[in-house]
Amino acid sequence: MTTELSSSCSSSAHPSLALDVATDSERLWQSLMEMARPGATPKGGVNRQALTDLDRQARDLFIEWCRAEGCSIRVDSIGNIFARRPGTDPNAAVVMTGSHLDTQPTGGKFDGCYGVMAGLEVIRTLNRHDIQTRAPLEVVAWTNEEGCRFAPCMMGSGVFTGQLSEHEMLHQTDTDGVSVADALDAIGYRGSDQVEREGIKAYFECHIEQGPILEDRETTIGVVIGALGQKWFDLTLTGQEAHAGPTPMSLRKDALLGAAEITQAINTIAMRHPPHGRGTVGVLQLHPGSRNVIPGQVKMTIDMRHFDAETLAQMAEELQQAVTDSCQRHGLSAELTPAADFAPEHFAESCVSAVRQAAERLGTSHLDIVSGAGHDAIFMGRIAPAGMIFVPCENGISHNEIENAAATDLHTGCNVLLYAMLEQAGLEQAGLVDGGEK
Repeated sequence: MTTELSSSCSSSAHPSLALDVATDSERLWQSLMEMARPGATPKGGVNRQALTDLDRQARDLFIEWCRAEGCSIRVDSIGNIFARRPGTDPNAAVVMTGSHLDTQPTGGKFDGCYGVMAGLEVIRTLNRHDIQTRAPLEVVAWTNEEGCRFAPCMMGSGVFTGQLSEHEMLHQTDTDGVSVADALDAIGYRGSDQVEREGIKAYFECHIEQGPILEDRETTIGVVIGALGQKWFDLTLTGQEAHAGPTPMSLRKDALLGAAEITQAINTIAMRHPPHGRGTVGVLQLHPGSRNVIPGQVKMTIDMRHFDAETLAQMAEELQQAVTDSCQRHGLSAELTPAADFAPEHFAESCVSAVRQAAERLGTSHLDIVSGAGHDAIFMGRIAPAGMIFVPCENGISHNEIENAAATDLHTGCNVLLYAMLEQAGLEQAGLVDGGEK
């Protein structure tokens, strides 16, 4: 590849205007395919749950690649891996990027892993072209983002940012009673490095969208302006079991009937608050679960989301009223218990603008988008300026072994990451001048 650098480029020049360089699409794709081998499934996906030996294999490979690029490695007490490429100014605040290497039991090749490999590809590209940044760059592989083996999700970034208690997280256990601390020890990734959370200039995260919007709009880059807030609840409705034959409809206390009404109400509430309103009942458990017995109890989960905190609070109030009204109609009692509460995240304008300007510089289609899912960038946004870059995934499918993304889209997203990071880190020098090779 021929790289062109304007003769006016200096440490103060805007890198997106001065530098013409691109990441290597084939190298990025090969890295993703090789990283998909630990935990590969027969259907073409990946089952690499957090802190298993397969997770260790992926971590070892990532560190091997980073050390080959001259990066220093630090591992903190929750197992987060930090690979740093130094800048020319040792006092400059670091520009970070990353995501996670763990997957769902039926995960794909791109969720999380793309963000880590894109960060590594940025480092490789800068090294191949002798490009130095003023600020150091750091690629992070966060521990247990998925939360499927150990709850909660986004554990590593949550501990790093102080949003989750390190002591409590280390004592979380899986279904076999294995603690996070013991699992980290077993794979050799319970680190002791102290990694400061201060002095971070920016954090970027590349990710497949995990939804259908970009593909539907035939758009390559999602400029993520933030993430939906989430309120989760566990609801138990209690009525009375009774024989399905002798009990008249007017005299029943049918817990399932109440649950059905509340499920419909949740959908109505979300639809009342477009475009970001979301409402989902994901789990429904009936008792006693017999064909000819009226359900006496229902346990259900509720997931409500919105981008505006006040609207999300209003949706929760509307839910409470819907539960109260349904219970009064059907003679039920209810226990509505909050299970999780994540405030909406509005990403820093400095990072959002850096992503948008990079997409514009590359001449690629882009649109502002809000993430409906949780990501490590959300916790990072609580302590430093943060932003995300979305690329389409086929049919919007993720958390599935058939998850797929086009190599060209992944490459474009990586190039956007490159220029967004350079805009924040500052361009110091380059090895190629005026289109000629050094």
